[in-house]
Amino acid sequence: MLISVASGKGGTGKTTITTNLVASLATRGKVHHLDCDVEEPDGHIFFDVDFHRKETMNLLVPEINGDKCTLCGECVKHCAYNALVLVSKRVMVFNELCHGCGLCTMVCPEKAITEVERPIGIIETGSVKGRENITITQGLLNIGEAMATPLIEAVKERAMDGMPVIVDSPPGTSCPVIASVDDADFVILVTEPTPFGLHDLQLAVEVLKKLGIPMGVVVNRDGIGNDDVYDYCEKEGIPVLLRIPFDRQIAEWYSNGKLLVDMRPEWVEKFLEMYDSIGSMVQGVRE
Repeated sequence: MLISVASGKGGTGKTTITTNLVASLATRGKVHHLDCDVEEPDGHIFFDVDFHRKETMNLLVPEINGDKCTLCGECVKHCAYNALVLVSKRVMVFNELCHGCGLCTMVCPEKAITEVERPIGIIETGSVKGRENITITQGLLNIGEAMATPLIEAVKERAMDGMPVIVDSPPGTSCPVIASVDDADFVILVTEPTPFGLHDLQLAVEVLKKLGIPMGVVVNRDGIGNDDVYDYCEKEGIPVLLRIPFDRQIAEWYSNGKLLVDMRPEWVEKFLEMYDSIGSMVQGVRE
């Protein structure tokens, strides 16, 4: 089962939920953690990870052969991302806008376009010392790189079969988030019981409704704000899977890179119960 952990905004506690769920599942067997927050992967902070494999992720971008190009403009006309522009007597390529779809190469009548590799980031895979059941794969986008989606998709392609896969998604509701939740069996939306938390939760819920992905909510910092988040979930028929209390001690542990389930072992069972309830909901959807 592949579960993505997402939220409509940053700072709600996605990494908190992801890492504690991964650590809890590791008490049962093997689990694979995919950190798809590629602009700032931080799940590894909570584990002693030995990254034993490192890969460079490349995106194929067009290179124009000026001797063959007749300036017909077919590549420019068909580019959906405006990465190609016909200027004076040449075609300019804006690599940062290119999605690497290869369409320009296909439509060029003179075969004047070839695809070359452009590095956009790295993918690291490692094992956790003292927690042999956990494998972590994370993407790290190059500084200044705008195209996160191809790297996220590459990280997800490395998901291992035969074990739970838990994805830590980027914040928000933009394209990188869509890439990280796409094909998920279930999405855990992490929020907080505040007006800001409710607003961004509503945005995320609408996205997942359009994608047709089952979802549930985890409320972090339970006890602050008001009950509007709970009223909204009840109205929309969205299950509240877990509540993490607003507790200074939990915040201090987190700031020191310590997991809640390690400091309070009774929470292991709570996270496992949540996972089992998700499994039952997914099975019900499949049936």
